[in-house]
Parts: sequence; C-alpha cells; structure tokens
Amino acid sequence: MSFELEHYMLPCLNKQLLGFDCLGCGIQRAFFLILKGEFSAAFKMYPAIYPLIVLTLFLCLNFFFKFKHANKIINILAITSVTTILVSFTIKLINQ
Repeated sequence: MSFELEHYMLPCLNKQLLGFDCLGCGIQRAFFLILKGEFSAAFKMYPAIYPLIVLTLFLCLNFFFKFKHANKIINILAITSVTTILVSFTIKLINQ
C-alpha cells in the first residue's frame, strides 16, 4: 500500500501570497515522512515535529490520566516546541 496522502496536503497560503515560508511550513510533509518511517528526513524537514508530537501525546494522556505536575510539564514542552520552531525558522531565513 502506497501513501497517496501527499496529494491531499494543504498549500501554504503565506508562501503563495507573500513568497516566503511561514512558521509552520514543512509540518505536514514532516508528519507524512514520520508515517513512512523516515525519521531523520522528518527532522530535517521540520525540526519541531518531535517536541510537538511529545506535547500532543502528553496533552492526550493528561486528559485521561491526571499527572501531578502536568502544568509544569506542559509549559516546559510548549516552551521547547515554540523555541524549536523559532530557532529553526530563523536559521531557515538566514540560509535562504
């Protein structure tokens, strides 16, 4: 079975209208690369994919099982995710 989901990806309106990437450019392609098992390619495509996955999984688990220091863990994961997004975006802009 081949992954044909790439044909249904949403285009980046920011890139189409303004001509440069947005902070989320690459996240869909990185997610599909993870589904295909290409983990290092996913990281190269969008480095924040892994902190975002960990944050999402923790939020889902915390919905069903209440953790003692959940707010602190969520804040740390969110800060890590946002920092990774901003740093990778800045590096991408500098290298263009």
